[in-house]
Amino acid sequence: MRTRTFAGTQVGAVGLGCMGMSWAYGESERDDAASIALIHEAIDLGVTFLDTAQVYGDGDNEALLGRALAGRRDQVVLATKTGLRVTDRATISMQRDGSPEHVKRSLEDSLRRLDTDVIDLYYLHRIDPEVPLADTWGAMAELVAEGKVRHLGLSEVTVAEAQEAHGIHPVAAIQSELSLWTRDPMDAPGGSAGGFSGDTLSGDGPGDVVGWCRDHNAAFAPFSPLGRGFLTGAVTAADFEDSDYRGRNPRFQEEALQANLRIVDIVKGVATRHGATPAQVAIAWTLAQGDHIIPIPGTKKSKYLNENAGAADLDLTPADLAELNDVPAAVGSRY
Repeated sequence: MRTRTFAGTQVGAVGLGCMGMSWAYGESERDDAASIALIHEAIDLGVTFLDTAQVYGDGDNEALLGRALAGRRDQVVLATKTGLRVTDRATISMQRDGSPEHVKRSLEDSLRRLDTDVIDLYYLHRIDPEVPLADTWGAMAELVAEGKVRHLGLSEVTVAEAQEAHGIHPVAAIQSELSLWTRDPMDAPGGSAGGFSGDTLSGDGPGDVVGWCRDHNAAFAPFSPLGRGFLTGAVTAADFEDSDYRGRNPRFQEEALQANLRIVDIVKGVATRHGATPAQVAIAWTLAQGDHIIPIPGTKKSKYLNENAGAADLDLTPADLAELNDVPAAVGSRY
């Protein structure tokens, strides 16, 4: 696989988001043994930028990664996140907590579950509006000084928030949703601004976060580059099990979903020209937005892991990119 650089380290150009292995996307399909095997396969393929968080499965996903990386920890760049707490697992409800106490206490929990001495990339999952960013980020910087964390990142922030944090301690990466139907971090149309309820982002959008990362030598890690599976063309009706949060997502309600299939039709057309899959086109589009971009699509299946990894070798033409850039804006908000 082609590689990209994160903080001076070469990683696979396509990473792996591990959340869906433990929650949010149909827990009836959860199979920890199969997921561990998938993580091993990913590393063998060169997919070495792995992403988890403390709230994914209320710690379960980190514990899964800890078991999977036994004996292979030094082969990957491992990212996890702080700043959120699960309040109701069944409804995937969370509460922000950016207090220095939570940041430091939860880091110790992450180290234990991940069975490691150091986290390569420690993200602030969401900014807590009740705690000054300087306090939260300062506490995270102390963890770097203590040798427990190597690099710090932010998730779903504005350019102004990134700049504020960067003035205290370098921002090594920003993770936000970016895909053909969500382009807010590029300061471009294609999705509605904002994250979980109570997000600090305003209706004006976050600004050109992707460009800010490029200009400050930070990686940009798009989550949901496949539009939560929608851009693969596999989702054609609003039919989800109760534990799949897409069933409560505005873009996946039947009327919006049917309208959004116009986007998939265009992606399919480009894929046909290249003998590729829609998923590969969607991921390749994110890669084409800059050499500092490392998308982290998630999957639980070997077939899709290999398909996603193959997107790193798909070169879209200027004509392809122009056509994809002109897809209709998505119907329905992100959350």
